Amino acid sequence: MKTKNLFQLAVILFSALALTFTSCKKDNLETGVSDPGTLKQLSADENDVQSIMNDAEEDITNVLSNNFNGLKSTEGRPCNATIDSTSVLNDTISIFITYNGTTCNGKVNRSGKVEIRKKAGMHWELAGATVIYKFINFTVTRVATGKSVTLNGTKTFVNVNGGHRWQVGTKITSYVEKVSGSMQASFDNGTSRTWNVARQLTYTGTPGQFNLTIDGFGSAGEYQNLVVWGTNRDGENFYTQITQPVVHKQTCDWDPVSGIKIHQVPADSKSATITFGYDSNNEPITGDNCPTRFRMDWQKNNKSGTSFLPL
Repeated sequence: MKTKNLFQLAVILFSALALTFTSCKKDNLETGVSDPGTLKQLSADENDVQSIMNDAEEDITNVLSNNFNGLKSTEGRPCNATIDSTSVLNDTISIFITYNGTTCNGKVNRSGKVEIRKKAGMHWELAGATVIYKFINFTVTRVATGKSVTLNGTKTFVNVNGGHRWQVGTKITSYVEKVSGSMQASFDNGTSRTWNVARQLTYTGTPGQFNLTIDGFGSAGEYQNLVVWGTNRDGENFYTQITQPVVHKQTCDWDPVSGIKIHQVPADSKSATITFGYDSNNEPITGDNCPTRFRMDWQKNNKSGTSFLPL
């Protein structure tokens, strides 16, 4: 009888230890997964800001390509925006795009202004043509989430090889722009940070099926191929490199379909490798399918993991 009781007690103790071990293992796993929260936020912020800049720069080149005639034709005109090119100071012309409504695809709502400054007589289609553009309380809100960001700052915009975007696939095989400068990004949680930008944009393909390839050409300290760098929402210095060109497709509503970025936050010994081109099942897209998610492989000290996040 005593032996039987001892056996039962041993079973109970073993079960308790097993449950405790399982519980600890589960808790550690959950803690590990939650560790890269700032990396997730940084990645989401950087993707949002890049999308905002892509849209704004498309508006700018459309205005420049139409020789500042106010885009009387609806083709190329930014949706829910007005254009004023009456401001002239010495040899500089200023064109203002004032936003008050959603983009043409209805995904985001925009307010505020973008100012474009160019030298009088400069023609945008010439190789090396350069303009300065400025975000003035340019606020963009995602319709689906209600999340917003406000941009202020000045950038240099260069037409590297000449021509116009709309000529790709007909008169020219590629069209290249370079954008550099700094901006202040104010997020809806009340934080405000300064970001540096160095992006090269290359358009290829044919009308209606354009591809946009983005590379980084910035440098800071030991970091090269930077596309953006500065401080994140937590005030930490970060560096975002493009190690494999990021490709966006017009047929996928300009979402990124391939490419790799790396976010580095050296002060906190953490990093994240972002790989684009995944579907809702967390599988790589194939053929002409469009992505809905991207993969984030993160590392912090001796912990690591993988998350899939929506575009």
